[in-house]
Amino acid sequence: VQLQASGGGLVQAGGSLSLSCAASGRTVSWQAMAWFRQAPGKEREFAAVISRSGGTIIYSDSVKGRFTISRDIAKNTVSLQMSSLKPEDTAVYYCAASLRFTFSARVRDFDYWGQGTQVTVSS
Repeated sequence: VQLQASGGGLVQAGGSLSLSCAASGRTVSWQAMAWFRQAPGKEREFAAVISRSGGTIIYSDSVKGRFTISRDIAKNTVSLQMSSLKPEDTAVYYCAASLRFTFSARVRDFDYWGQGTQVTVSS
């Protein structure tokens, strides 16, 4: 599975951005896809995950109510709609696919990773 993330950029606090992750290759194999983020000097942290069926969606407390994850099986894409953005949301955002778990918030449970896309929120 190859993952290509896009959609990052610079936005003012309170604004919105939408990220997209396109999957190719063994796309029928993934069971869950997620977004993680990593700020400078910090560990990669979980943001949101969606199961292949779409029946399970989990958000971290820090993004709950502001971010929305969705998937389009036909297009093999997963999106992250971000609103009410805060400066602390500034990070490189990575999409990830798991072949083994239908949902997880742990980095080690994901088998494939996209290259990351920068999101910068100015105050």
